[in-house]
Amino acid sequence: MKNSKEVTIYDVAKVLNLSPSTVSRGLKDHPHIKKETCDRIKVVAREMGYRRNKFASSLRKKSTETIGVVVPRLNSYFMATAIAGMEKITNQLGYGLIISQSQESAKQEIACLSTLYNSRVDGFLISLAYDSADFNYFNTLFSKGIPVVFFDRVAEYNDCMSIVIDNFRAGYEITKHLTEQGCKRIMHLGGNLLRNVYYDRFWGYRRALDEAGLEFDDKMHVINDLSSQSGLDVARSILEMKSRPDGIFTANDTTAVALICELQREGIRIPEDIAVAGFNNEPVSQVIKPNLTTIDYPAREIGEVAATSLINKLRYNENIGFSRVVLRHRLIIRDSSLKKG
Repeated sequence: MKNSKEVTIYDVAKVLNLSPSTVSRGLKDHPHIKKETCDRIKVVAREMGYRRNKFASSLRKKSTETIGVVVPRLNSYFMATAIAGMEKITNQLGYGLIISQSQESAKQEIACLSTLYNSRVDGFLISLAYDSADFNYFNTLFSKGIPVVFFDRVAEYNDCMSIVIDNFRAGYEITKHLTEQGCKRIMHLGGNLLRNVYYDRFWGYRRALDEAGLEFDDKMHVINDLSSQSGLDVARSILEMKSRPDGIFTANDTTAVALICELQREGIRIPEDIAVAGFNNEPVSQVIKPNLTTIDYPAREIGEVAATSLINKLRYNENIGFSRVVLRHRLIIRDSSLKKG
């Protein structure tokens, strides 16, 4: 019968004829323990099947050294890249991540937060769900002194930091580019205006229209979930229009690519008939023909800055208060929008 007894540092110490305190410090590469001794302790501990009792350690330190991450979707290039940035920092600084997705549901978001809270994470990195509107559930976290850093889709809340880009400026720049290409009837495909990213991009679009002397038309503003299917649906509705747009600005690349493919299947020339621009600079933007004009959104940097900010708060009790870190974006002009060459 296999021995199911958990191996302890006392068992390792007995085999090595060392004190338990020496074994404990050797496993942590304590500077007072010789490297050769540390290496020998680790080899024997591994051979014996020793596992660090993280739960007991957490109770002693009152910290689990884990961070809870709540994102709208994991099948998003932007979110996957942001999480990779977070992992780079947490791996360097000795923290773990527990990642959960809200599936774009405020109700599921609350369930994710509750599960992670009960798992005793030290802090949260959060990008809000599509329909989140009531943030009272965050009060539980704040009352317990658990720090929160929002990124991308953020809420303005006391004692929370937000990591974003200037979405208003980005929406303005991409729409202005379309007007400079001679577009007069520009459609905007955006998301729920409850979320800062879509609200700001929409008003940047409106500002550029105003400056170009173009009248805003409600029919040219389409709100949907910005999926591939939404891109197909919008393309089909455009084909039925008597007065079609001559330019389209979508709030992500996924929708833009699906839209371009469907329009091209029906004989619409891009950009000659309709110029198209997306947002996020996903890899697919350089695969589609013509290559897609877009906004470079520094997702990995957003993840790195968010994780670093939260860990600094945890380690040094920095008073981040309500503050906003705005990272730089970049308009990338490609063939999909170049009517004038």
